[in-house]
Amino acid sequence: MLNLERLRTLDALARHGSVGGAAEGLHVTTSAVSQQMAKLEREIGQPLLAKNGRGVRLTDAGRLLADHAARILSHVELAQADVEAQRGCAVGELRIAAFPTAMRGLLPGALTALRAAHPELRSFAREQEPGESMAAVVRGDLDLALAIDWHNKRMPVPAELTRAHLLEDSCDIAVPAGHRLADRDRISLAECAEDDWISWNEGQFCHEWLVSTLRGTGIEPRIAHIAEEHHTQLAFVEAGLGVCVTPWLGRGPVPAGVRLLPVSDPVRRHVYVVWRADADRRPSIRAAVEALQVAALNV
Repeated sequence: MLNLERLRTLDALARHGSVGGAAEGLHVTTSAVSQQMAKLEREIGQPLLAKNGRGVRLTDAGRLLADHAARILSHVELAQADVEAQRGCAVGELRIAAFPTAMRGLLPGALTALRAAHPELRSFAREQEPGESMAAVVRGDLDLALAIDWHNKRMPVPAELTRAHLLEDSCDIAVPAGHRLADRDRISLAECAEDDWISWNEGQFCHEWLVSTLRGTGIEPRIAHIAEEHHTQLAFVEAGLGVCVTPWLGRGPVPAGVRLLPVSDPVRRHVYVVWRADADRRPSIRAAVEALQVAALNV
């Protein structure tokens, strides 16, 4: 009899392409992945992995079994959804990811309410960028992911996912207190043409949005500094090292040496949650989405 957890490990290896990636996706150690694969090979009676440089690759038998494992696990997920739906209560484990400002400004309240309403439902949360987290939901590594669009740039949502709107998040331009525009009630992006910018990591959706938006207003952006966290960006602004876009969600205290200026053509983010369409019947998914929507009303 094939062991389901070992098939899950093989499926993760096939999807992630490495022992380390499989371990991260399964939230276990690399040693645990290797042990599960060794046991599965003994059960099958033939090698499923072969060395490939410093890593490993699936053998022909490994790929064949991995294809079956993906189908088996899909059926298991549907069966679990049906059983949970029939029971009508949210139980088990819920794995969710959120981008940094939602992780700080939205998720704590939602998960606290969810735990109070459904004490048998265990939640696991991690901070992750939307592109990565949505891919993880498609793979089945996560149940839900919080993601964002910008008002003028949409993020593609895989066809396998369902989405629900949570809130509209306004953004300001943060400038140093001594900045030439600091006393204005509001500004336009074009007025920052001569400023250095503090942006998110290159390759991230928000960085791409900032660069394309500034170029759309005729500004060739000078990205002077890169910082992942908004609080770090604001520290650089206070030091007079540039300006940045800062959202309202999860903002927290603003440094004394920073002025926040609304934009005349408002800059907004659309915050939403996604989950696999085939998990739509699970009461835990519905309960989590409802908790997030209620929490969003209080932001």
